Amino acid sequence: MVMYIRPVYVRKNGKRHAYWALVESYRTDRGPRQRVVAYLGQAEKARRKGVRRAAQAAEATQGDLYDDIAAEWVEVDTKRVRSERVRAFGGPWLGLALMKQLDLPSFLNSAIPTGREEIEWPLMAAVLVLCRLCDPSSELSIAEHGYGASALPDLLGIPPDKVNDDRLYRTLDVLLPHKQALEKHLKTKLGELFHLKYDLLLYDVTSTYFEGEAAANPLAQRGYSRDSRPDCKQVCIGLVVSRCGMPLGYEVFAGNRHDSTTVEHIVQAIESRYGQADRIWAMDRGMVSEDNVHFLRQSGRRYILGTPKSLLKKYEQHMVAATDWQRIRDGLEVKLCPVTGCNETFILCRSRERGEKEKAIHARFAQRIEQQLVKMQQTCRTRKQTIPVVERRIGRLLERNSRGANLFDIRVTQSDGRATIEWSKNETQNEWADLSDGCYILRTNVTGWTAQELWQAYIQLTQAEHAFRIHKSDLDIRPIWHQTAGRVQAHILVCFLAYVLWKTLEQLCRRAGLGDEPRRIFSEIANVRSVDIVLPTRDGREIRKLPSHLKMHDM
Repeated sequence: MVMYIRPVYVRKNGKRHAYWALVESYRTDRGPRQRVVAYLGQAEKARRKGVRRAAQAAEATQGDLYDDIAAEWVEVDTKRVRSERVRAFGGPWLGLALMKQLDLPSFLNSAIPTGREEIEWPLMAAVLVLCRLCDPSSELSIAEHGYGASALPDLLGIPPDKVNDDRLYRTLDVLLPHKQALEKHLKTKLGELFHLKYDLLLYDVTSTYFEGEAAANPLAQRGYSRDSRPDCKQVCIGLVVSRCGMPLGYEVFAGNRHDSTTVEHIVQAIESRYGQADRIWAMDRGMVSEDNVHFLRQSGRRYILGTPKSLLKKYEQHMVAATDWQRIRDGLEVKLCPVTGCNETFILCRSRERGEKEKAIHARFAQRIEQQLVKMQQTCRTRKQTIPVVERRIGRLLERNSRGANLFDIRVTQSDGRATIEWSKNETQNEWADLSDGCYILRTNVTGWTAQELWQAYIQLTQAEHAFRIHKSDLDIRPIWHQTAGRVQAHILVCFLAYVLWKTLEQLCRRAGLGDEPRRIFSEIANVRSVDIVLPTRDGREIRKLPSHLKMHDM
C-alpha cells in the first residue's frame, strides 16, 4: 500500500485550478486501485510536504501531518464567501447505496472480465444505471453535462473528462451479454432481501418507439402503438413480474408482433432460467388464444387469464341471476361459473365503477354518431348524393366511433334520385350494453381457490402496468435514439436495472412503514446538493472547502 499527493484539476471561469488530494494505492485481485483518503484543497507547499512525509512514514499518525510546520493564520473576508460547483448528490448517493444493497457492484466486478480499459467497465455500467435512475438522458447528454453536474465523480472516483459518449456506448456493448446472469442474480438477491415468493407470475407487453428509421434493427417495425405514435417504428417489450411487481425478467420482440404470439416464448425463457416450478401465470385477454391455453396446460402449468368481451354473451343467464354473487368490496362482485365436462372454471366479475365508465364511453360515442347522422341527413336533403358516397361516409363515421357502432341500425335508400338516410337505435344491443357494462370474464385451471382469491390474483396484473408507467414516465425508456439492435437491447437492459433499484427502494419504504410510493422519498433525497465553499482571505488567497461526504467509489 502506497500513499501519495495528487493534484485534482477543476475548471472555473475558463481557468484551470489545482486542488490536492491524499491518495492511497493498493492491490486487488483485479490489479492496482486508487482511492482518495482526504481532500486537502489548495494546500500550500509546506503543508503538502508535511502530508507526504507523514503518509510515507511507517507509523504515521494524524499529528505527524503538521509536525515542524508553523501554524498559519489567515483572515477571511466573510462578505465574499461563496459556493461553487453545486452538484446533485442525494439521488446518486441513494442509487449507489441501492446497488450495494443488491450486490450489483460485486457481481459486475466478477462477471465482466478485466482488460486494458482505462476505466473499469463495472464503474461505467454504474454511471449508466445511476444516471438513468436519477436524471434520464442520452449517453451524449450524460457525457457533456449530466455526469459532471452530479456528485458521481466524487462517489465513483471517475474524473468527468474520462466519461465520454464513446466510452458509454462501449459500456452498453460490454454489459448486454450479461443480461441473463444479471436477471438470475437479481432474482436471488431480491428474494433473499424481501422474502419474495415467485408462485404467481404476471406477464404483460408494452411498446416503445424510435426516433429515426432504425434501419439496422430488424426488430424495429410499425405495429399497434401504446404510445399513440403509429408513425414511428417500435419494439415490443414483454415483462414478467412477481405479485408485488418485482421484475423477474423481460424479452424484446418485433414491433409488429401480436401479444398472443409472445406467450410461448416468454414462458419457455423463464422456465429455462429458473426451472419449471409450480407457478401460476396471470395474463390479460390480449394474450389469450386457444393455442396458448393448450400450451399452458402442458406439463401441468396453471393460469388465470382474461377473456374477450364477446365471451360474456355465453354467460348472460349467470349475469341476470341475482344469486351466488360473492361481494369483494362495495361495488365489486364475483361469481364462479363451472363448465360441465371441462377442467376449467370461469369467473364472472361485475364492477360498478367499471360499468359507469363503460356507460359513459358508449354514451359519448353514441352522441357523436347521432350528431353526425343528423348532419348527413341535412346534407342529403340540400344536395344530391349517390348511395355509395353516403355509405362510405357512414362507414368512416362508424369506424372512428366503433365503441358505439352496434348501437344503431342505419339504412341508406334512394328517393327521387337522392340518397336518404334512415336510422334508429338498436334496442337489443342497447339492452345488452346496459347489462354487460362493467362485466368481464376470467378463466383458470386453478382448483381449490375461491372466486375472491382468483380475482385478487388476476388483478395483480396492475403491477405490471405500473412497471410500464414507471419505465415510460420516471425512467424515460422512450423514445429510443439508438439504431442498432444491440444498442437498443442494452438501452432497455439499463432501464430494467434502474427499475429494479426503484422497486428495491419501494420495498424498503414499505418495510420501514413509509408507504409503497418511493417517488416522493426519492425526490426529497435528490434535493440534497454537494457544494464547494470558497473562503476569500485578506491577502488575496482563497481557501476552498470541499465536501467531506462518504466516499463510495471503492466498488
